[in-house]
Amino acid sequence: MKTITDINKKIEEGNAVVLTAKELCDIVRSGRSIGVDDVDVVTTATRGIMSGTLAILSFPVADPGVFSHAEHVYLNGVPAHAGPCPNEHLGIIDVIVHGTAQRDGRYGGGHLFHDLVEHKDIEVVVKSPEKEITTTIDIDRMPFARMITTRSAYRNYVAFVNPGEPLPTIFSVADFSGNCSGAVFAGCGEINPLEKDTGTIGIGTRILMNGAAGYVIGEGTRSTLNRRNLSVLSDMHEMDGSYISGFVTSAGPDVINSLAVPIPVLNEEILSGASRLDSEIELPIMDIRTRAEIGRTDYSQVWHHDLSVIYDPSGCSNCAKCSVVCPTGAFDGSEIDRDICCNCGHCVSTCTGRAFTAEMGTIPLHNRDIPIILRHSDRKRATRLADELKEMIENGSFLLTEPIRQLAES
Repeated sequence: MKTITDINKKIEEGNAVVLTAKELCDIVRSGRSIGVDDVDVVTTATRGIMSGTLAILSFPVADPGVFSHAEHVYLNGVPAHAGPCPNEHLGIIDVIVHGTAQRDGRYGGGHLFHDLVEHKDIEVVVKSPEKEITTTIDIDRMPFARMITTRSAYRNYVAFVNPGEPLPTIFSVADFSGNCSGAVFAGCGEINPLEKDTGTIGIGTRILMNGAAGYVIGEGTRSTLNRRNLSVLSDMHEMDGSYISGFVTSAGPDVINSLAVPIPVLNEEILSGASRLDSEIELPIMDIRTRAEIGRTDYSQVWHHDLSVIYDPSGCSNCAKCSVVCPTGAFDGSEIDRDICCNCGHCVSTCTGRAFTAEMGTIPLHNRDIPIILRHSDRKRATRLADELKEMIENGSFLLTEPIRQLAES
């Protein structure tokens, strides 16, 4: 049996064989055989809405002695939690910002994180007992900027339908249409890390988070044996803004993150798990109101279609609605900003013309084919991140780590 030490030696020597999860699955679909000796690492990835995200930031806002402590802090209008100490007149603040915190219904923590990673100036307002301080900061002047997920990269997600009347929910951009007229889903299927792993991921596993090296720090909140998820940590200074953005739902702003995880192929069991196809990965169908399962399908129904949304200006009716309804703000009325577009397809399902197109698949339920109207995950960009991790391993800039503990059984 191979070991991670063996694989790292091959990486350092430039001899490691690395496949992305997509490449491995394509080999399996082609009918070609592949064994443990044929591959050393499989790179997996996922990108999508990950509400359980927060940033811990520390930076100076004034000279020592100007204020005693911060009572309220706002970054671009987004509220932050000040602490954990009263700062002792140092002029430095430590804050926690949640990805779901919001300035208003259109700008929240996810948008703020994207702007920080993009090295934009951020307005800081500090309210102290002595005075109110307004200044600007950017990530290059922040000695400490770390991102943590409390739960991310779920092993298996679900699809939602709404059998009742329309309602606002975090799972839709506009009010979620009723009478099962449309479906939403999440999860990157056969390239998703925890769908491919059979026990190699644990505390200390090295990963990429939004393009920056980071580590798994344990199971996430609400993680169970059947529905695993991860808590991870990474430095925001090294992140790539094209992998993180805000996402506006009908219940408020949220955050989109991207994670890539290497799977070391140590034995046949690991290779078998990494070879699972979309058709082998179940996708439960839930009633959005009761969260009760009312059907079941698999990821081949939703991902063997167009991964990208295409914009054709000739189909535009100039209704001026698209730039307003785009949940990431990627469309300005004339073109799509691919760095923040997450290919969710909301524009496709709401455009009154044919300016936006993408075949997004359907969910079979009770002898009906319900069209997908929104994707909470972006397999296109996740595939790109898996490609980047593969390249980093091949050029020797990313080594694998041995977990200090496996994920808990429950």
